[in-house]
Amino acid sequence: MREVAFSYLKELNDIQRLAVTTLDGPVMVIAGPGSGKTRVLTYRIAHMLNSGINPGNILALTFTNKAAKEMKHRIEHVAGQGANRVWAGTFHSLFARILRTEAHRLGFPNDFTIYDTDDTKSVIEEIIKTMNLDKKVYVAGQVRSRISSAKSNLITPKAYSANEDLMAMDRMNRRPLIYQIYEKYVAKCQKSGAMDFDDLLLQMFKLLYQNPDGVREKYQQQFRYVMVDEFQDTNYLQYEILKMLCYYEGSPRNICIVGDDAQSIYSFRGATIENILQFEHDFKDVKTFKLEQNYRSTSYIVNAANDVIKFNSKQIQKKIWTDKADGPKIKIIKSMSETEEGKRVADTIVEQKNRHNLANKDIAILYRTNGQSRIFEEALRRYNLTYRIYGGLSFYQRKEIKDIIAYMRLTVNEKDDEALKRVINYPRRGIGDSTVDGIMQIANDNDMSMWEVISKIEFNPRARKSIGEFVSLIERFRNYSSSNDAYQTALYIAKHSGIVDLFKAEGTLEAEGRLENITSLLDGIQEFTEDDELLINEEFSADKSMSRFLQSISLMTDADDEKGETDAITLMSVHAAKGLEFKSVFVTGLEENLFPSYQSLSTPEQIDEERRLFYVAITRAETYLTLTFANSRYQFGQMRFNDQSRFLEEISSENIDAISSITREESKPAFGEPKLLGNFKKAIAAPPKVDAANFKPSSLDKIKKGQKVLHLKFGEGEVLAVDERMVATIFFSQATDMKEKRIVLQFAKLQVISE
Repeated sequence: MREVAFSYLKELNDIQRLAVTTLDGPVMVIAGPGSGKTRVLTYRIAHMLNSGINPGNILALTFTNKAAKEMKHRIEHVAGQGANRVWAGTFHSLFARILRTEAHRLGFPNDFTIYDTDDTKSVIEEIIKTMNLDKKVYVAGQVRSRISSAKSNLITPKAYSANEDLMAMDRMNRRPLIYQIYEKYVAKCQKSGAMDFDDLLLQMFKLLYQNPDGVREKYQQQFRYVMVDEFQDTNYLQYEILKMLCYYEGSPRNICIVGDDAQSIYSFRGATIENILQFEHDFKDVKTFKLEQNYRSTSYIVNAANDVIKFNSKQIQKKIWTDKADGPKIKIIKSMSETEEGKRVADTIVEQKNRHNLANKDIAILYRTNGQSRIFEEALRRYNLTYRIYGGLSFYQRKEIKDIIAYMRLTVNEKDDEALKRVINYPRRGIGDSTVDGIMQIANDNDMSMWEVISKIEFNPRARKSIGEFVSLIERFRNYSSSNDAYQTALYIAKHSGIVDLFKAEGTLEAEGRLENITSLLDGIQEFTEDDELLINEEFSADKSMSRFLQSISLMTDADDEKGETDAITLMSVHAAKGLEFKSVFVTGLEENLFPSYQSLSTPEQIDEERRLFYVAITRAETYLTLTFANSRYQFGQMRFNDQSRFLEEISSENIDAISSITREESKPAFGEPKLLGNFKKAIAAPPKVDAANFKPSSLDKIKKGQKVLHLKFGEGEVLAVDERMVATIFFSQATDMKEKRIVLQFAKLQVISE
């Protein structure tokens, strides 16, 4: 009977089996990507149940409710109904469950309220107001993040005020009274019988640490076996709670952690890699099992992952391997610009679909920042390829993008009621919903546009000033637009609408992401206005206006709803891709200051995390891995020339098949003995290094056949012909897809460098 119950052990390899069957004492499972981590985790709990351990004595902690639900389902499949009585769930959900029973010991009601982020910000805003502080300096979102970080590091308001480093940073940011806001916030929550998400951890720690009525021993005795998934993602507070539950005199210390230090990528959420690196030191008799066999990827992908991660200084040594067939080597695509990068990724996807019979759902495009999705969305739409944005909205459906575009639409067309309704009180300018409803009613009753109503009808004194300022603002946008191109107009709107200032003042990670998206939109409009590579045809138009730009994106913003599509190419950030896998993966934007991020260049620890992020990205691929970068990219309205990412140079050349650049014909580089990609730089042509500061466009009458000219984007070229319409044919030796280009001189920006 027991032999039948344990039949699932035959499905495991030798190391997996040891990890599953070693139940007593501290255990650390280092699970490389694609190594069967979830199976080990669930089979281990199933083995506990089949070995007679009471399910109520098992605490299994995860980071998502979805993971906990899936875990229970799998355990039930192997071990039966006992899975339902295992304490399996997220840190927050299980600790909330305990606090519902024990909160009265801490001075909270057991039916305490749980504040979400909006509730927390509202309380902080009220405190800032009662303290008569400048809300533009003490931004509620920033204060909330500061308090959250303090709680996650076990810093009380009293300890905060005594910490000179924290106080000095607050003084530097002109917010020396955050500690008082923190103190008042804690008192307010206690008075209201409420806890925020951070409190669910902090109050659990206090419960165990203060140990009223021996409650700590109660839960130490109950949770005789503790398992933690994704341990590399735990923060300082979570680990301290775990140690109080498992590390005490006489404890069997039956704790099993499962994770991978090489996939620790969430420091911005408070996670610390030190927890997993220190575990062997804290639990000296730990048994460590390294799951190094990768069942997901081909050998070239696995070897590339090993190549990259070995450059990190702090790590638990391991070497992942696979016995899967070799498959194709890694492909690298070099593009001259981000637009071309998007086009070439789409080209390659079409080729893979046709040549290897891949479905859309087999393919993923990964990027470092969400703002990068725009260029790939546009390229995929042109090819009519179905896609979905994972964990977020399509670029043109994001709120901040729709808000800015609504201002643009209203600038072009004052009768656009939908655009007007969207922005008339955003950012807030004191025009309430009842006023807007009244405007709509008047417009409907009199067959007028809402703009006609607000620009012609007198309102009560309270609304008159705000509406008048809004009307004046839109008229300024319209006047500016009449004599400026789409980019200059968009930049003017972004600066003066108040949206950019709103996000800058908020200062949170979410606000920073929204600013990145707005910047990406502006960069796209800049490219639209400066795209002088205009192919001449019967419909030739050099219209650079805001109206023309809005027309160019109309198919993207008005696309059919794709929610029902199941066979879709996945677009996502690398952070969102963790835990997923695809037959074909494109890791894009591999340039210095982008991946690795410019924000990570200040310390070796941050570079190491960026490298771990790249490690996660490439190990999502099963068979086809394509790495791409662009020599030039619009950033903050300027064309910037970029060096390829250092991570590309860390991949051994023996794992790379071809570097696609210059032309669409791919030739294998003449790599010698395997070494770091010092050869990589030699195998591709360097980008045109044009000094933008000293670049001076020549007048049109000086550009003639036979002259050498310089172009910011394409580098040096030779004028082959100039026709009667002032359209020049120019040969650019460093151009990628077409060396010979036809360019409208009126918008060309060419500098003559030789007669």
